[in-house]
Amino acid sequence: MAKLSQDELLAQFEEMTLIELSAFVAAFEEKFDVTAAAPVAVAAVGAPGAVAEAAEEQDEFDVILDGAGDKKIQVIKEVRTLTSLGLKEAKDLVDTAGAKVLEKVNKETAEKAKAALEGAGAKVTVK
Repeated sequence: MAKLSQDELLAQFEEMTLIELSAFVAAFEEKFDVTAAAPVAVAAVGAPGAVAEAAEEQDEFDVILDGAGDKKIQVIKEVRTLTSLGLKEAKDLVDTAGAKVLEKVNKETAEKAKAALEGAGAKVTVK
């Protein structure tokens, strides 16, 4: 197969419908394990703060206990399960408003911990 120049490739793309072009992009991304999302970040160069935020997607989260609620014993049990702390340490953590139950965990772990603590009656924030 003869190698096509950049101009010849562009001429071929001009003849394609949007649906054909979309299918081509999907196949290209799959074949070469890349995404075509990068040009969107380049287009936002006018706002330097926006580029920095887009480049730095948060991947570490803290699970913060805002309050134990009515079922303090259930919350202490969940904290012990999540952290492997002893009874006294878990109780002290639950008694401290704004205490970090888990630090620098991935999003999935943080969401599971939040659901478990809220299921026990606690008020939780993920940051």
